[in-house]
Amino acid sequence: MGSRPVTRRLRLAVTGVALIAPLLFVAYVIASGPATIRISIDRSAFSTTSITVAVGQPVTLVIENRDFIDHEWIVGDDAVHAAHRTGSEPLHGTRATEVSIPALETARTTITFAERGTFAFICHLPGHEGYGMRGIVIVD
Repeated sequence: MGSRPVTRRLRLAVTGVALIAPLLFVAYVIASGPATIRISIDRSAFSTTSITVAVGQPVTLVIENRDFIDHEWIVGDDAVHAAHRTGSEPLHGTRATEVSIPALETARTTITFAERGTFAFICHLPGHEGYGMRGIVIVD
């Protein structure tokens, strides 16, 4: 009979930890802020062609253009890239997934990917995709 109160207290403690642990994890993710990934562009090539990010986790991309010509970094599905291949949009304003990077400048964007998948990132300025300015973002 003496072990019954100990068992009950242990069960309450385990339940409490199980309820609090997810909240602590969420607080940690929020407090730690977005992860940062640095990409440079040199001689019309991205320094990396594959990036892996966590679904739902904000990620800040810092994209440094070391070239004497402008570039862009556009990430999305096939429909996004099909629309941009026409070259109808020279600058990309405030969309986090579409970034213009002037020559010798650095651009920053923060994105939270809401779904898992593999998405291409491409520079759609004339001839740049054909020259190899493309890569993938793996959202896991």
